[in-house]
Amino acid sequence: MSPGAHLRLARKDGLRTTILSDLEQVRGIVRLSSSYSVSETVERLEAALKARGLRLFGRIDHATAAVDAGLKMPPTQVLLFGNPTSGTPLMLAAPTLAIDLPFKALIWEDEAGHTWLAYNDPEYLQSRHRVPRLLRENFHGLINLLHEIVA
Repeated sequence: MSPGAHLRLARKDGLRTTILSDLEQVRGIVRLSSSYSVSETVERLEAALKARGLRLFGRIDHATAAVDAGLKMPPTQVLLFGNPTSGTPLMLAAPTLAIDLPFKALIWEDEAGHTWLAYNDPEYLQSRHRVPRLLRENFHGLINLLHEIVA
């Protein structure tokens, strides 16, 4: 596979996954292809969070900040979200995890106009912060939600 090439895979559950070339792999990051624009993907995520009673802690619009600084950037947003009931036990078990929580989703448009969603891989977070494996299950609902909103 040449640098920059993407291999799209269709999974049995209907979700799409993208495998990136070695040069594009980022350790600990899961990257999903979105069927929607950045704004639609953000709207779908916000609606899904609200429907599930999850808390949206904040949104960072990097493209707007770039314009404010006299620069140009494709649509790029980060949403911070989660559930204190699930996140607090994780942070009590592994206090350094607080630097990576609340959970984040990065949604951006690439140079070809395609939308992507990326998030921290729970396996990586578990390893990085030594979160007890039993508590790692607290991430599963969030991961499923992210896969649903891009399909």
